Amino acid sequence: MVTIYDIAKKANVSAMTVSRVINNSGSISQKTKEKVEAIINELGYIPNSSARSLISKKTKILSLMITDISNPFFTSVARGAEDKAMQMGYQLMLCNSDENIEKESKYIDMLISTGTDGVLIAPANDSSKKNIRKLTKFNIPFVLIDRHIKDLDCDQVLSDNETTTRRLIEHLINQGHKKIAIINAPLDVATARERQQAYCDTLKLHGLEVNENLIHQSNFLQDNDVSEAIKKMMELPETERPTAIFATSNFIGIDAVKFLKENKKNVPEDVAVVCYDGVPNYTGSEPFITAAEQPSYNFGYLGMQMLIERIENTAPKMPRKIVLPAEIHVRKSSIQLLD
Repeated sequence: MVTIYDIAKKANVSAMTVSRVINNSGSISQKTKEKVEAIINELGYIPNSSARSLISKKTKILSLMITDISNPFFTSVARGAEDKAMQMGYQLMLCNSDENIEKESKYIDMLISTGTDGVLIAPANDSSKKNIRKLTKFNIPFVLIDRHIKDLDCDQVLSDNETTTRRLIEHLINQGHKKIAIINAPLDVATARERQQAYCDTLKLHGLEVNENLIHQSNFLQDNDVSEAIKKMMELPETERPTAIFATSNFIGIDAVKFLKENKKNVPEDVAVVCYDGVPNYTGSEPFITAAEQPSYNFGYLGMQMLIERIENTAPKMPRKIVLPAEIHVRKSSIQLLD
């Protein structure tokens, strides 16, 4: 491997001068700097990051912990986080917890042992607090995205779950629906809890009944199974049977539409469907499902910016919270077209 001594010898300067050029530190003439940089490029020198981190106590590596990389929401989050990290001179390590506390814990232990300057994390659920506390113990800065945890004061980038859910439910109400079901994730996930509370509040606000038979839990992962929940609801007496479903994630919404169609239910004529999060164009022609699309890229980009500010001590002392609005895209799954 090429070393700084090889570069120094060829440039006829000291190793300290080469080090200063590499680290952009100290007073060096522009002519010397350009000569050293040219030789660095000529010899293909790659800095030893391990050695540099021993000196600076910084790895220049940041970590992104998400719950499901197959979800287009988190794919876009990762892109935003990576773009900001690279822009600021950092590299990004990706960890995927699959909403599993044990897997998340193993990743946290690995990050602590191998070294990371900071962690941008979407917690698996409320129990993630014990994992995140480990980061605090080892003085590793972190920022929460998408999901918050009670009594954990830190920087956060979150979705406006209350307003977005209310707008989706009111859209269905304006379409004439009075029996609206919800298929949700477990309530130990903050986003699921907030969306279900907003669903109930909006129904009550409009004088509609909150029917426990129309409230079901699945999960936010791609392999969720909504079939049993929809079967149970379709077997209810006609006076209780839902005419619309609010899916609290894109995967739940996609699976709900597929199951309804496979079981000879027309969408939206028999059952309308709306969902939280953007939906991939799985129809092969045009988007179909009415969805609240979050600015997912910004979750990663802004979250990473806040994290780097914490690492570089340029952030304010008090924790910050950014709440991002979603954009409602009304599509065919919730609109009955007139002939």
